[in-house]
Order: sequence, then C-alpha cells, then structure tokens
Amino acid sequence: MRSGDIVELEVASIGARGDGIAERDGARVFLPFTVPGDRVRVRLGATRGGGLAGDVNELLSEGPGRRMPDCRHFGTCGGCALQHVDAAVYGEWKRDLIVTALHHRGFRDVPVEPCIVSPPGARRRVTLSAVRVKADMLLGFHERGSTHVVDLAECPVTSPALVAAIAPIRSALGPLGLGKADIALLETETGIDMVLETKGVANLRRREILADLAAQADFARVTWSRPTPPGVPRERDLIVMRRPPVLRFGDVAVTPPPDAFVQATADAEHVMQSFVAEALKGEKQVADLFAGCGTFTFPLATGAKVASVDGDADLIHAAQEAANHAKGLKAVDFQTRDLFRRPLMGDELKSFSGVVFDPPRQGAKAQAEMLAASHVPVIVGVSCDPGTFARDARILVDGGYRLVRVQPIDQFLWSPHIELVGEFRRE
Repeated sequence: MRSGDIVELEVASIGARGDGIAERDGARVFLPFTVPGDRVRVRLGATRGGGLAGDVNELLSEGPGRRMPDCRHFGTCGGCALQHVDAAVYGEWKRDLIVTALHHRGFRDVPVEPCIVSPPGARRRVTLSAVRVKADMLLGFHERGSTHVVDLAECPVTSPALVAAIAPIRSALGPLGLGKADIALLETETGIDMVLETKGVANLRRREILADLAAQADFARVTWSRPTPPGVPRERDLIVMRRPPVLRFGDVAVTPPPDAFVQATADAEHVMQSFVAEALKGEKQVADLFAGCGTFTFPLATGAKVASVDGDADLIHAAQEAANHAKGLKAVDFQTRDLFRRPLMGDELKSFSGVVFDPPRQGAKAQAEMLAASHVPVIVGVSCDPGTFARDARILVDGGYRLVRVQPIDQFLWSPHIELVGEFRRE
C-alpha cells in the first residue's frame, strides 16, 4: 500500500481528530468527512500518524451514522470536521474521547455521563481571520489544513448576532488598508465586544472607520491590539466603548477585558457552574484556581468564602471591580498568581474544604501535585483537554483521591474538541 494507490475501503471508526479510520494491510488510513460503515474509493496520500492520509474519490455506500451537513462551507472551512455525523453517533464519539483518555491513564470504572451538547447557533465567542486578496478582504475561518481563508457567508455554529456582524466588519476592513488581521468577537448582554489584532497602527483615519463601524453595527466596544511575543502582555488601544460589555456570572455583572477568556457557549457555562455548585455544596472555604474573571467564583461566593486566583492580572482586576459593585457575596480574596510556576502549596491549601481548578489546555500538573498531597476534601477539575485532565486525575488519585464522576460537555460543536468536568473526593 503506497501513496497514490487507489483502493476501496470500509470506514471502521472515527479518530481523535474527527476523520474516519479504515484499515488495510495492517495500516490505518485517515479519511476526512466519513462515518463508520461508509464504503469508499480512496486515493492514498502522505504518511500520517503511523498510517496514511486518504482522499475520498467516491462514496460507494453510506454508513448508518451519516447526515446532511448544515453549512454550505462544510468540507472546505476548517472550523467544523463532523457536521456530516448524526447526533447519536456524534455524542457517543465525543464521550468516547474522554473514556479513551481515562483508560490510557488506568481509569476503567469511572462513571462518564452522556455528553451534553450545546445547540447550533450558541457559540458566543469566535476569532475570525481577515486577509486581503487583490482588492477584496476575505473574512472567516482558515480552510482545513491551509492558511487560506474561507470568506464566510454563514456559520450555523455561531450565534446569529455574531454572524450578522460579519458583513459590516468585512465592509469596514477594506478602507482600513490592512493586509491581514485577526478579529475576536464576543457576544455579551450589552452588545458585541470586538478586538482587531494586527501589526498595523491605529491612526486617526482607522479610528474613525472603526468608530463608524461600532455605531453602525451597535457594538459595545472596539479595541485595537498589536501581537506580542509569548509571555509579553498585548499592546491594546481602546478605539471606542459605547457602553461596557457585560457578562453575568451568577447575579454578578462583569465587564471582561478585551479578548478575555470565557466559555464558548453560555449553555455549557451553566452546566459547568451547576456541576461545580453541586459538588462543592456546603463547603464554606473554597479556592477557585485559574479563575478567569469569575465564572465559578461569583456563583460560589453566595455561600462560601472564595479565594479567586489567576495569572492574568487583567482578568482578576475585572472580577474585583465587579465584586466591588455586587451585593450578597461572602468575602472574596482576589489574587494574581502564576499557578504554573507558583501553585498553591500545602500550608496554603489547609484552610480550604473545596477547590475548583480550570486550567488552559496544558492542564495543571504542578497544582495537581500539590493538591494530591493536601487534605482538601472535595476537588473539581474543569478541562478542555481529556489527555491533560486524565494525567492530572492520575496524580490526584495516586495521592488518595477518588474520581467520582465525569460530565462531558460539548461547547465546540462539530469539532474534535470537548470540555469536561470531574469530581474528586478524598478517600
């Protein structure tokens, strides 16, 4: 079996990146946009992941889990990999991503609940790419495996408000005279928060164009941002704030900093908040680690004293400002601290009866090691990466905790990504 050969294959499963997998001569062949049971004629391609990539020349017969995609861009746009998979097969596949990651770390009997899937049109946070091609500005997501940009006409994953903003943004980009830029959009209670990131300078003419865009499209805030090396704070320049953008965590209204990390859908956020609240019910001293601007801090602070800790000073400042104007909260101790380099240590953890941690994709190995040596009764882990969650869970369980339950949450519809929440209790 060599690159360039044309063969007939039957798809057996879906891999971790969303491609169908078939086998021939003991080697795996990765086939995008296929489902288990598909019979296909394939041209074999380059070596990939111990097997070969393949391009489907002809769908000979369909597997039982196939459906019609929702979007005209599907198959070209790199934003979605699985619109062609029906809901039952898709939900089980997402759950299996977590089950498989846990199995690799020796977890065989952990209750993993059915996956809760956010509906179409729920995505409230997206980052689009803009690039000039001759006289036109293209605005959308990158093509699959390419730096080319798909000029979006629709997006069934993204909220209608953000989709409606694409056309006026595209119209404004031309007069700005940029070669390329990234556009981060966040839908808030008070309107869209937009951050334009580019190497260019926000001169007077560009400020006027963006201010006109904000007024025309009724955006809450527009910010100009310049890219910086990793670890260096971004250079941001407020263009216009017609009103503060607001997100509400529990009953607390927060104005996040520009391009702040927040959960991708409000539906998923509410599921996570409910899981955390149930697991930590009755605990009076709680640490919220990698707290962002208060997703879990504020719902917990109605019944507990909370230490809210994050390495991003802007996020902590936004949460503290919100707390200053909130009512009905217990004491909240806001701390800016790099938990990768300076995790909470044993003596610091002694006062807490509950901890929730929600780290970035790389997980929280150093903090998990400190927690594993602690006597905190209840810990909740939130993660967007099953592999690093399973690694950190292994550390906690080897330290004497029991992984009680795991809830998969799909807020990354039709993509290979998955969120999860897990509850740990000290044995």
